[in-house]
Amino acid sequence: MAMLSLIDNNPVACLLWLGATMLVDGFDGTLARKYEVKTILPHFDGSTLDMVIDYLTWAFIPALFIYFFIELPPNFELLSVFIILLSSMFCFCNVNMKSQDNFFVGFPAAWNIAAIYFYILDFPPLITFASIAFLAILTVTRMKFLHPFRVRLFMPLNIVVTLVWFVCATSLVLSTPEHAAWALWGWGIASVYFVGICLWRTAREAF
Repeated sequence: MAMLSLIDNNPVACLLWLGATMLVDGFDGTLARKYEVKTILPHFDGSTLDMVIDYLTWAFIPALFIYFFIELPPNFELLSVFIILLSSMFCFCNVNMKSQDNFFVGFPAAWNIAAIYFYILDFPPLITFASIAFLAILTVTRMKFLHPFRVRLFMPLNIVVTLVWFVCATSLVLSTPEHAAWALWGWGIASVYFVGICLWRTAREAF
């Protein structure tokens, strides 16, 4: 449905469908383990399926979204797609993608989330491209990124902040920031929390 929204030139619908995949992605593994899918279907590799779907919804479709709907410097559109897809391959093939406490190691190819920021904040083209290059570089670093549904440290707070972020982001996608000041504030505070906990976890390991 997100891909069809791209074809229909409907960026809002595309982001909403990508948002729906985030919700599914937050609970699918938990449900699979709870109902013992591995026992029922021993020859079916759910992890591989998860990787295929995640690459499509977290990297490939967001890359096309950025190509079609986000303003980039002239002649840098295709290069941006190349950077996103190549760096995402390194992320998904990394056998050490997660730390022992379930933080992502390196930027976890969350280009759907990046696309939401680009769409709402409407950066100047050069800043958008620089942000893409910066996130791609973070893919191969030891920077830690929060997985709100897997990291046990502060898990209840992480989930609450994630839900606040999701509600506010959805409101901002559906309206203009001028008509949703509360959502902009909530979204900004949640974003600062995520950046802060990622920097704190990274610094704790470094020092």
